[in-house]
Amino acid sequence: MLKHIVMFKLKENALGADRAENLQRVKLGLEALKDKIGEIKFFEVGVNMINSGAAYDMALLSEFESQAALLAYQNHPEHLLVAKLVQEVCESRIVVDYLS
Repeated sequence: MLKHIVMFKLKENALGADRAENLQRVKLGLEALKDKIGEIKFFEVGVNMINSGAAYDMALLSEFESQAALLAYQNHPEHLLVAKLVQEVCESRIVVDYLS
């Protein structure tokens, strides 16, 4: 199983909305992918609860059968729409992919 973990740090303001509004937009967009992309085996989106300068705002934990399945997910048109939103509202993001 391939685990794909992404953490997002959002800008204070982007696309005419504040961080909290954009956080919800990204969260809802990501969560909708579960029902649209068959390659997803596990998918969980969590919003940070602890105020810390080292903390990111949101995390995505997901699992795929293989690297090919992850690539299919990443190139899926629905994912690309959410990825465009992420590019617009995120200050930074970090990714880890590993086999378990």
